[in-house]
Amino acid sequence: MIITFDDSTRDFVLDTFGKKSDAEGYVSDDGHRVLTPRGEEIAIAEFAGVRKGSVVFVKSDITSLIEAAEAMN
Repeated sequence: MIITFDDSTRDFVLDTFGKKSDAEGYVSDDGHRVLTPRGEEIAIAEFAGVRKGSVVFVKSDITSLIEAAEAMN
């Protein structure tokens, strides 16, 4: 299943997974920044979604989106 959303629902999606934006604008979980599968922190402006399986967060850059799409196949 793929769920898409716009900026106005971003906080709702993050809250659903128990995450939020920290003071510096990164996706955070209890004071620890969320990392992509490549170990990158995700700025709130780069948050693209959450992938099926374990909670896997995806950045909105082309490389991350291609990796996420390949992982879903």
